[in-house]
Amino acid sequence: MGLMSAMYTGVSGLTANQRGLTVAGHNLSNVETEGYVRQQMETTDSFYRTIGRTGTGLMQTGHGTDVSTIKQVRDQFLDKTYREEVGRENYYRLQYESTNEVEDIFGETEGVAFQDSMAEVWVALQEMCKEPDSIVTRASFIQTAVSFVERAEEIYKQIGNYQVSLNTQVKNYVNRINEIANEIYDLNHSIQKVEASGFENANDLRDKRNYLVDELSELVKVSYKEDATGIMTVYVEDYAMVTEDLVYPLATRPINDETSMIEPYWVNYDSVDLFKFDRVPCTAADTDIGALKGLLIARGQKVGRYTDIPDKPTEEQYTDETGWFDRMSFQQAMRDYDAAVNEYEISVESSVCVSAQAQFDNLIHGIVTTINDLLCPNKEVELTDGSKIMIFDEEKASVGMDENDTPGEALFERKSMSRYTVKHVDIVNDDGTVDHREARVLNGEDAANNYSLFTIGEIKVNDKLLKNPSLLPLSDPEGTGDFSIELCESLLSAWQDEFDTISPSNFSKQNFDSYYTEMIGLLGTNGQKYKKVFESQENLVNSVDNQRQAVHAVDSDEDLTNIIKYQQGYNANSRFINAVNQMLEHLLDTLGR
Repeated sequence: MGLMSAMYTGVSGLTANQRGLTVAGHNLSNVETEGYVRQQMETTDSFYRTIGRTGTGLMQTGHGTDVSTIKQVRDQFLDKTYREEVGRENYYRLQYESTNEVEDIFGETEGVAFQDSMAEVWVALQEMCKEPDSIVTRASFIQTAVSFVERAEEIYKQIGNYQVSLNTQVKNYVNRINEIANEIYDLNHSIQKVEASGFENANDLRDKRNYLVDELSELVKVSYKEDATGIMTVYVEDYAMVTEDLVYPLATRPINDETSMIEPYWVNYDSVDLFKFDRVPCTAADTDIGALKGLLIARGQKVGRYTDIPDKPTEEQYTDETGWFDRMSFQQAMRDYDAAVNEYEISVESSVCVSAQAQFDNLIHGIVTTINDLLCPNKEVELTDGSKIMIFDEEKASVGMDENDTPGEALFERKSMSRYTVKHVDIVNDDGTVDHREARVLNGEDAANNYSLFTIGEIKVNDKLLKNPSLLPLSDPEGTGDFSIELCESLLSAWQDEFDTISPSNFSKQNFDSYYTEMIGLLGTNGQKYKKVFESQENLVNSVDNQRQAVHAVDSDEDLTNIIKYQQGYNANSRFINAVNQMLEHLLDTLGR
């Protein structure tokens, strides 16, 4: 029995060293394999047999060694850290890339910066005001306005086209997320089958699964847990996507009927949106993770308009002619404004595309309406029913230098709605008398009706002025034939006067030129901010990944040393078995005699 036990001990050593050689060779053959994690063999004593007892303890003999497990050398903490930080890196990478794209649209579309178009309008306006009675300068100004509108439309259209073009990238991300989920599901069950016996670890399959989780973490926010049978449940944005029994896929759909942009949603969770855009993404809340979310935030959920920028109420707006201040109405207006600012920060300011569209549209709207209101002024009147309306102010309006001294031709028009509608109205005069007459009632702008807005895409230069520049109302309304010096001065000063703030968080008003300069400057500043965060995250991810590789990666020198060690161990056990074999042979020969 002693010799047979010794033989068993030698065989167990052969088996263990052979497994060790296999593990070391497997490590070396996968040095270049993406996602492969080095493996280690752990051994344990087989069992002991008690052969006697002494005063200090038991007398035991060992019966060899067993391979207890072949494990992966992983650091779960580093895995979790890497997956979170790589998601944040890709979020800011998409923000940075999108900001660069929008900057290029403003600066390099057809090789002409939009600032040049604004400068051309200003120069043409100055030249016209120097010679307002010249058909040439009037025609030049009108044609410059045409180029200005066309250039603005081109830029606005290109940003919109860029938003829609991101649909392809969104679909690709969603398709890849679904593919990864299905692959993880299949690997889950393959791992479960391999490890069901309890004698083998499916290390290579686990490597593939972990590599897929790494990739998934680049696209979306991921969390996961593994049960005792080897099944990994994967959560995407806090929704279970991969379970033991099912994969819950994502799909895409149009955001609404007004845009071609699409959004991802859960097919099986009552078609709920994948992302909740109800707060500004931030690191503290872990809401700035994943390339897909970064892409959607940068693109936005709509096309930005000037109406998206809230106008702060002033006390003057709630003070009547007698000086009475309606405090309650003003306070309610301020509450509504605060709510609008919060919505602006979430849905507009956080998106590079939507904020650029809204601010740019606000600039164009300001230029267009300022020039129109000077050339074609309006006044507020009260009707007999107590309501107030805006009508064309004939008394202040300048006229054209055509034969009919035509008044009230605005430079810019809406494509689908005229500036005025002629109506019969009952106007209450200052002395209390009622004037029943025909008036040109202003068709005001309504945020709910895009066709009523002086917004990019709905603006054109007045066709009448294009055909006959003499209709441009720059002449004195008194019929003297002289041009209106006051109007020309107003047009020039309006270009230099304070116009608006770039955003609700900025309290400094700008004129048209400085507004555009600050808008582009803010775009560049945000781009640099995203670049710094992206580069910082990239360095952090590389650092964490280097730490992971120090633990996970195959060390060729170590495994080559292990091969030599296991070879020597194998040879030693072979010699031990030969010695036992010779002893048995000698014993049998002796007994046979």
